[in-house]
Amino acid sequence: MCALRVSDVMSNHIEPIRCGTPLTKVVKALLENHISGLPVVDASRRLLGFVSEQDCIHALLVSNYHCEGDPIVDDVMFREPLSISPGTSIVDLAQKLGAGKPKVYPVVDHGKLVGIVTRSAILEHLVNAGCSVGTPRFANSDD
Repeated sequence: MCALRVSDVMSNHIEPIRCGTPLTKVVKALLENHISGLPVVDASRRLLGFVSEQDCIHALLVSNYHCEGDPIVDDVMFREPLSISPGTSIVDLAQKLGAGKPKVYPVVDHGKLVGIVTRSAILEHLVNAGCSVGTPRFANSDD
């Protein structure tokens, strides 16, 4: 398990959000992908920010209450997101995730977004890499 890297578990099939995207489209992307946040990129896939469900909730609530129209992702995204490289150890990332850091990390290589890694993906790999279930933890002495 120590040899596992972020590149082994990251998702690269989820399309990032582009600047200028209306929040209603952002929310649809979050819901369709069953994910709590997405990176925001420019046309060259450079990471510009990160938008989460939490960011969208407040903005849409205020916008709907005041009938102000659909806000865009640029209005609510976090502009200094934490990111990781594809070569980051799964063990190192799991420790960060366990300490309450973000639930989703953008994966950036040479300045460009190449994927994302989620807390659930790390959990799944930790469970699959766990010790086998062959011998009960508290074996009976008669066995």
